[in-house]
Amino acid sequence: MLIIPIKDGENIDRALKRFKRKFDRTGTMRQLRERQTFTKPSVSRRAEVQKAAYIQHLRDQEDV
Repeated sequence: MLIIPIKDGENIDRALKRFKRKFDRTGTMRQLRERQTFTKPSVSRRAEVQKAAYIQHLRDQEDV
């Protein structure tokens, strides 16, 4: 549970912005989206390898 202390005379928009920032940093929504569907370990591993190959390709192009 997130607790955002509001100071006296603080603008509600500013407090809401602090809440949103803190909420994003916890990664709650990201975790919920990941849990909605099951991905097999082999599929996730394959995606990681493809992503690494893509990034390596970009770095190789940068060096040329």
